Amino acid sequence: MIDNLQEFAASFPEWAQWFAIALVSAIPFVESYFGSVIGVAIGLHPAVAIGAAVVGNVVSMVAFVYGAHVVRRRRVGDEDPSTRRVRLKAMFDKYGVPGVSLLSQTMLPSQITAGAMVGFGASRTAVTRWQVLSIILWGAAFGLIAAGLISV
Repeated sequence: MIDNLQEFAASFPEWAQWFAIALVSAIPFVESYFGSVIGVAIGLHPAVAIGAAVVGNVVSMVAFVYGAHVVRRRRVGDEDPSTRRVRLKAMFDKYGVPGVSLLSQTMLPSQITAGAMVGFGASRTAVTRWQVLSIILWGAAFGLIAAGLISV
């Protein structure tokens, strides 16, 4: 899958590859961290790759946050939660929005995590701020690692 996404981004004209990275990074499970790696791998400057990956992931995550807020306002119902949702709720209760935002990137995509936290009743503003910080940190870390590995 990553190879296909890399080919997709590389197929864009050189001046528009940053846009392809933003599109790819909006996909859950690709996120800013794999998007920045793909950007660096196709030859974008690490700052451009990381920036585009962060923007794509943030736009997607914000859409999920606001969508989850609308759904929560319309329906706060009793449902049989999945195992992942139960684990995420326990993590949310223990670490709050900052902890879940920074630590959950390895478990679930930021879009799903952010939507779930808003569904649990967290502030849209707090979730958005902490998720943006997390997306930037994870994207920068992976992008810089990729840049270092490619230069070696």
